[in-house]
Amino acid sequence: LHNPMYFFLCHLSLVDLGNSSAVAPKMLMSFFEERKAISLPGCAAQMYFCGVCMITECYLLAAMAYDRYMAICNPLLYVATMSQKVCVQLTVGSYVVATVNEIVLVSSVFSLHFCGPNVVNHFFCDIPPLLKLSCSNTTVNECVLFTIATFITLSTLVFIVVSYGYILTTVLRICSSEGRHKAFSTCASHLASVLVFYGTMIFMYLRPSSSYSLDQDKVVSVFYTLVIPMLNPLIYSLRNTEVKDGLKRVL
Repeated sequence: LHNPMYFFLCHLSLVDLGNSSAVAPKMLMSFFEERKAISLPGCAAQMYFCGVCMITECYLLAAMAYDRYMAICNPLLYVATMSQKVCVQLTVGSYVVATVNEIVLVSSVFSLHFCGPNVVNHFFCDIPPLLKLSCSNTTVNECVLFTIATFITLSTLVFIVVSYGYILTTVLRICSSEGRHKAFSTCASHLASVLVFYGTMIFMYLRPSSSYSLDQDKVVSVFYTLVIPMLNPLIYSLRNTEVKDGLKRVL
């Protein structure tokens, strides 16, 4: 775990686990309960922890892109730049930014009035279905959600794209095909995770409110709360030579 990429992967796994843990237990309990209910504090806590995990994942994926950029484009400076202190600072910064933003979002939602019947058309407390449930004017709240979601998603995604632009330029300058293949293979797992995660996030939160379909959103929500956390370990494990070699030794 002293390797920067494995350090970030460890925390990526933690936020994936946190996201699933915030949703799955209550969802499974509701299958066996006649009265499928959640308390107001429970709803706020579920929304908060899911949001913190998703925002943290955005910044961790950006930090991992920076790690790949330094490893491929500036290998002589890699050890000095990606020190353990820098990795800790990037990770702690990701958690802090996520916490602050999610406090703003949760406060914005629970400042609204809910006149009842308070039946959430979803399997967990997400922001869009709660905004539709409110009897208050939600224009400002929708603007806050859209602004924060747009800034976080696009700023981290642009950073990742720019990093990979530099990586692609550097890799294409490598003369040997073996060298190019090795460089690309180190990025393949990360790129796969980025495409799956950001594709889901953009579809879910960066659409006009008029185009929301709660039935569609429930399917997409299952994907980013339960499917992606299961996919990430597989993506990184199957592309990692050290992990595959370890599995071969065990089996």
